[in-house]
Amino acid sequence: MSKAKKEKGDDITPGEKKQLTAEEKEYKSKRKQIQEKLIKFATRIPAFMYLTDYRENTLYDVITKIEPDLFKAVTGLSVADFNLLVSLGVFNAGHMNQAVFAFRRYEDASLSYTGIESHEGLRRYGLYDTVVAIEKP
Repeated sequence: MSKAKKEKGDDITPGEKKQLTAEEKEYKSKRKQIQEKLIKFATRIPAFMYLTDYRENTLYDVITKIEPDLFKAVTGLSVADFNLLVSLGVFNAGHMNQAVFAFRRYEDASLSYTGIESHEGLRRYGLYDTVVAIEKP
């Protein structure tokens, strides 16, 4: 057998090949589960932000400390799932802060257009991991 074939793994026994195939299937299954959780999170986080009344707290704190039960009910993710995603570096804090800020501005603009001020006297927006002052005209 040539050296190239050995390096490619052509000398694996059928039992080892079957085990590799099972491991590959499990890996693909876990990867698909993670992708589905991320998609579910991405599509439901705006609903969570809309439903929570905690506008001045960071989204991270609202998810992990203030309303974890609401977070689980809306997104289907537990705080442990969320913390795992955070630890894996799934979220870029800068991008998340921008996205949350844009959502808050859009939410306020759409409500004020109808004459509703949902959180009267609100002076700060909690973003993903920071808080910023609201500029009033």
